[in-house]
Amino acid sequence: MPTHDIIALGASAGGVEVLMRLVLGLPSDLQAAVFVVLHTPPQGLSLLPAILSRAGRLPAFHPQDGDPIRYGNIYVAPPDHHLLVELGRVRVVRGPRENRSRPAVDPLFRSAARTYGPQVVGVVLTGALDDGTAGLQAIKTCGGITVVQDPADALYSSMPQSALTNVVVDHCLAAAAIPGLLVRLAQEPALNPRDYPVPPLMELETQLAALDKESLDNEKVPGTPSRYACPECHGVLWEVRDGDLLRFRCRVGHAYSVESMLAEHSASLEDALWMALRALEESASLARRLAHEAQQAQRPHSAAQFHDKANERERHAAQIRDLLLKSGANGAMKTAS
Repeated sequence: MPTHDIIALGASAGGVEVLMRLVLGLPSDLQAAVFVVLHTPPQGLSLLPAILSRAGRLPAFHPQDGDPIRYGNIYVAPPDHHLLVELGRVRVVRGPRENRSRPAVDPLFRSAARTYGPQVVGVVLTGALDDGTAGLQAIKTCGGITVVQDPADALYSSMPQSALTNVVVDHCLAAAAIPGLLVRLAQEPALNPRDYPVPPLMELETQLAALDKESLDNEKVPGTPSRYACPECHGVLWEVRDGDLLRFRCRVGHAYSVESMLAEHSASLEDALWMALRALEESASLARRLAHEAQQAQRPHSAAQFHDKANERERHAAQIRDLLLKSGANGAMKTAS
């Protein structure tokens, strides 16, 4: 009888430390495969597999696309790639970003739930914003076990708190207690997958994350049209609802939770303000120069006009500079991942 032998872990800020503590508690004969997504920068080399291999008894590595799934292995998402689960094998794909991240937690959780249903254990650990919440809901829908690190125990509480707020979680506990729970669950029988059919939306979203051509050509789109454009490709965003959980996804697969959508718009707004400040500063400087040239040429009327323009641009620039300073102080435009 199948057990809970597919363990999916998701973390963001503060995740390295808690993942090291977690793998330390896993035995070398663990009867499960472990999959890890940690938000990482797209550039450079990730040292997480080496860190986790040294921290615990199980080998951790970045898999190649199509590698077989084997018990006792820790599969770590490489930078700038999603880690997905298919029947008997791992997928490593450079699919559309979700929640402003690639790799992201939701695609891993969702693909595992779609393929292995009740055999999956999803674990949301420390992190900012709310990646992992929609994926944990997918695991719950398909009969899997949902686990969340106690927010009071997490270095960054946003990810676990979002999961607790939006998903019926089976276990909420400190990081130190999670390895023992995973070992126990890996030995317990899972529920019958026939009692938990995969929703069509989950099928579609998993295919979009994998850049499946058929899903991209499909005229079916997830959800209903929203008023907003995708921040990345500027296509129409569609509203997707999982119960009370609202998300956004565009036709080609970029996906946002409400919090990540707001963070993306905040970052775009700050970029626009810096561009406006630069343009106003340059315009004021040019007007000052033209005023000086007009003064030297004995054209006082033109010089006065250019002085007025320079003063106006500098006044507007000061207002934007003040807004940027205030927003930086109160964190309104700061984002974390």
